[in-house]
Amino acid sequence: MAEELISENAGKIGGHLTKSLLAVALLSSFGSSMLYGYNLAVVNSPAQYIKAFYNETLLERHDQPPDEHLLTVLYSITVSIFAIGGMTGALLVGRLVTKYGRKGTLVRSTMLVFVGGALMGFSRWFRNPAMVIAGRFITGVHSGICLSVVPMYLGEIAPKNLRGFLGLVPSIHICLGVFIAQVLGLSELLGKEEYWPLLLALVVFPTAIQLMLLPWFPESPRYLLIEKGNIHATIAALKWFRSKGNIQAEIEEMQEEQRSLSSIQTLSVGRLLVDSCVRWQVITIVVVNIGMQLSGIDAIWFYTNDIFRNAGIPEPHIQYTTVGTGAIEVIAGMLGCFTIERVGRRPLIIGGFLFMGVCCAGITVSVLHQAQLPFMSYISVGCVIGIIAGFCIGPAGVPFLITAELFKQSHRPSAYTVAGCLNWLSNFTIGFVFPFLQEATGPYCYLIFCTVCLGVAIYAIFIIPETKNKTFLEISQMFASRNKIPSEELASNGHLKMSLMNGYGTLGIREDK
Repeated sequence: MAEELISENAGKIGGHLTKSLLAVALLSSFGSSMLYGYNLAVVNSPAQYIKAFYNETLLERHDQPPDEHLLTVLYSITVSIFAIGGMTGALLVGRLVTKYGRKGTLVRSTMLVFVGGALMGFSRWFRNPAMVIAGRFITGVHSGICLSVVPMYLGEIAPKNLRGFLGLVPSIHICLGVFIAQVLGLSELLGKEEYWPLLLALVVFPTAIQLMLLPWFPESPRYLLIEKGNIHATIAALKWFRSKGNIQAEIEEMQEEQRSLSSIQTLSVGRLLVDSCVRWQVITIVVVNIGMQLSGIDAIWFYTNDIFRNAGIPEPHIQYTTVGTGAIEVIAGMLGCFTIERVGRRPLIIGGFLFMGVCCAGITVSVLHQAQLPFMSYISVGCVIGIIAGFCIGPAGVPFLITAELFKQSHRPSAYTVAGCLNWLSNFTIGFVFPFLQEATGPYCYLIFCTVCLGVAIYAIFIIPETKNKTFLEISQMFASRNKIPSEELASNGHLKMSLMNGYGTLGIREDK
């Protein structure tokens, strides 16, 4: 009975893809998510020039050349400090989105990109390697904030039948950012020694466009109504994003959630972690976000050129092979975006991780035998491409999407803080440790990534439900039995309401008057 009433009411909450929705999705992703992908890959092409710059400046200061190990450590810090900045940004997400809103946080955080871009762009002129590292850290803080806020914003403005599509738009832009960094890093373009500071500083241009245009778009209607109580601004925002159709059902659904949370402030991270009503939701975002980074994708992105070089690809061809993988990323990301509302979240995340696991094992086998069998070098390249394609089609974007779907308004900021911190901590670990792991274990290091991918896929098969075209109430109900919420909380012979269980939306009974 309860399920029928929920479905009947939820069926009214849908919408079409309007120009306003598409524009805000593209704009917020272009100036934020794309920069994350760009910064992941941009240090790959000029790696030798950055190391040479470090070598020159240290020689000038100390009158003796630094040893190779020190240069490797400095470059590893340059790569991985971006993730430390990202984790710092992720820790700020909860407070920022509560105080400034989703769109307000995106607009204000653009200042970080201008500061970080300026530091990296002028580092060679000032002969200061610390400016490169500081710039990477600051742009990492921006990416840490936006990597959580963009999917949160899009998830809250999207009708339930478009949450998957809009939720994967940022992942397409991440792949596009990687591809642009690879293209601009070609030796025919900015891949020359004199241009590497400009290559790092180009992040300011997409951010400038976002800063000029995004303030004209409305704030998240859910934030305006549930957290600010501004019904007039909520209606105006919904009319802007929906343009046509009946928005009454959406307003009623938000008001019901607002009533259930009327005495509850946004939960802290500590309260989220001990809330038994969302235990399995928290476990799920922990597994998928750690698995997303420990799948080996960051090792592939950070050290693509080295991987292809070890696979036997001729040096002049490496940069073009890398650009080819970037094009495949974009195509795979678009495939995932345009199919998610048809096939659902589960097939993309399960299939993506399974395929990545197989390809990781394939790299180990092919690299071990390529000395005896020359054609194995091409198989290893194919496996690298397979890992990238498998990642971009599902695991790249689905974890951020389901973080928005699994939690209510009061829990969502802290959930994104937890997910973001784990994501970036894992990112840092891979970026810093992978060169030494590869040196110690050789091709066997990819078997570790294979194990992680298969483990996440198995978890998703048995634990993660399909959330496609479901309302937040329905998703809440699917986790109720695992969280051991009493069955009487889910039964109703009258109207439905959201019960106050630490602010989380489960079903209770409203007595007829």
